[in-house]
Amino acid sequence: MTRRNSSLTEPQYFILAALMDGPLHGYGIIKAAEQATDGRLRIAVGTLYGALERLERAGLTEAGHEEIVDGRARRYYRLTEDGAAALSREALRMQQAAAVVTAHSRNAGAAPA
Repeated sequence: MTRRNSSLTEPQYFILAALMDGPLHGYGIIKAAEQATDGRLRIAVGTLYGALERLERAGLTEAGHEEIVDGRARRYYRLTEDGAAALSREALRMQQAAAVVTAHSRNAGAAPA
């Protein structure tokens, strides 16, 4: 399954963005996404692991090493090359979409000719 022509959901986008600096475990991804959005996006645990499973099936993330912390397994996920490319494409798509609105907003104040 490839995502070359489809956009990412907001949680998927911020999950991938959280992994740009290196592997993270689930709670680390949740906190990074929350911090990146100033608390606006709070990814529920069930949403996170469902999204990670879909992103992994799409080849955009990979599960890496595991460690045991307080008796529980902690799995780390990393961004793949395809994931980094999809994230870049989505950032560009959103930038282009925002440019349409901001250009329109600037022109909206101008008097008609």
